[in-house]
Amino acid sequence: MTKQISAQQAAELIQDHATLVTGGFIGIGFAEGIAKAIEQRFTDHQHPRGLTLVYAAGQGDAQTRGLNHFCHEGMVRKVIGGHWGLAPGLGQLATENKIEAYNLPQGVICHLFRDIAAGRPGTLTRVGLNTFVDPRFEGGKINQRSKHDQVELLNLHGEDYLFYPAFPVDVALLRGTTADAQGNISMEREALPLEALAIAQAARNSGGKVIVQVERTTHEHHLTPDRIRIPGILVDHIVVAEPDDHPQTFAEPYNPAYCGEVVASQTEETEPLSARKVIGRRALQELRKGSVVNLGIGMPEMVSSVAAEEGMLDDFTLTVEPGGIGGQPASGLSFGAVSNAQAIIDQPAQFDFYDGGGLDQAFLGLAETCPEGHVNVSRFGKKLAGAGGFINITQNTRDLYFLGTFTSGPQQIEINNGQLQIIRNGPVKKFLRQVQQITFNGEYAFRQGQNVTFITERAVFVLTAKGLKLTEIAPGVELQRDILAQMDFRPIIDDDLTPMDPRLFNEGCMNLQHPGSHPPGHMRKVWRQLMDNIHETDSDQYAPAVG
Repeated sequence: MTKQISAQQAAELIQDHATLVTGGFIGIGFAEGIAKAIEQRFTDHQHPRGLTLVYAAGQGDAQTRGLNHFCHEGMVRKVIGGHWGLAPGLGQLATENKIEAYNLPQGVICHLFRDIAAGRPGTLTRVGLNTFVDPRFEGGKINQRSKHDQVELLNLHGEDYLFYPAFPVDVALLRGTTADAQGNISMEREALPLEALAIAQAARNSGGKVIVQVERTTHEHHLTPDRIRIPGILVDHIVVAEPDDHPQTFAEPYNPAYCGEVVASQTEETEPLSARKVIGRRALQELRKGSVVNLGIGMPEMVSSVAAEEGMLDDFTLTVEPGGIGGQPASGLSFGAVSNAQAIIDQPAQFDFYDGGGLDQAFLGLAETCPEGHVNVSRFGKKLAGAGGFINITQNTRDLYFLGTFTSGPQQIEINNGQLQIIRNGPVKKFLRQVQQITFNGEYAFRQGQNVTFITERAVFVLTAKGLKLTEIAPGVELQRDILAQMDFRPIIDDDLTPMDPRLFNEGCMNLQHPGSHPPGHMRKVWRQLMDNIHETDSDQYAPAVG
């Protein structure tokens, strides 16, 4: 084990002003023990200083773990990341203009690691066009201190592309399960392999160092060679971590279902009836049998839970961007892991599939939208969330669904007898005249032929050539008070406005596998009441806001 060193020795190897790349997805695959040692060295000796930190997916718990170890002023000079919300200290350094800071699409950064490894000049892609990453908008720059262009607009054969230039990698911090005497790394207890191989190759071919945190060593692997995820020829140093610094996820020390050691039973707990469940149910009604689907973090996680309740989890194939295919995705700080997965592939390969249009449907979060159907999930004033894989997914999936409560923040609703009553709205509106940042460009999506739907607990909208159109409202909801008064613009409203399915608001299963369980006469009655209410109002009040 000549390659084995301590976490403290690994920290000593990182020079001032180095370009440091970390692997991980929330807590999965993150080298927590080494990161802690680097932080301790900086607090004790003020070294390493002036680092350039690069990472693809968000890594942290929004408190003290993950990339939060690098949130000291002077420790980092520049950060290029796909998601910022899990390391709020880094976001604060960026918004206070104390570091150079860039937010690029998660999938692009994954692919950039592969292109660096291959000696290419950079990554050429359409991902990011007409969003805040496009240099015609913000170029992915977070603050005024960020002067260097990390994205260039190119036109090839009459089509626009974005070019993300390559750079050398000095140090890679990665993680695995078992290292042998030659430094070969297996990941039999890791939930995901992520982009570890691409990062290791990028660092090695840049003349940099590859340091891998593991939980154990062996003289010789007894696994088949295909189980080695990072070959020893790429590995310079190995650090054996303390168990507390090597959890499988930041929520669970170890779950054997994430590694295929056991087959876990599907979730049988029934979610309580709430706004989140109504949204998840309405989204489930859109899922087509046999579809390949992506579920985003947050509200879209409810779709998986509701599908399990309804016995429909096997009707379609759920995927998550770090590599899981099939099974039931985990939630919270275990998001990214999958129980009973059919397959788990490298993160760059998953984004190859996504970018090429492999997804049939995608369900993602809704933070802000506007009349044009633009969506912002990445920045809210001085609060940085980051785009993550959102841009890759939304630009390359034909059928998109944005899920979220109608207003943001604590709201109070009551659901009784198939009716929804709004007692108190959240303090922040989501349907604005203009979004703070364009993470998804609705006009561009419509021109590309994408189908876009917005699902909330009280209303459903679709994107049209003239803007957002209100198509459904919940039974019991008042159009003026509960919907229009909570929007900064008036959507298009036509005579085809219909009530949301009352099954969404009832206890027990919806029985989606048995259509028509609600008598047609009930739906007609609800629809007549709704239309009578609309026609009694001043028609000018509900004139379309767009077009």
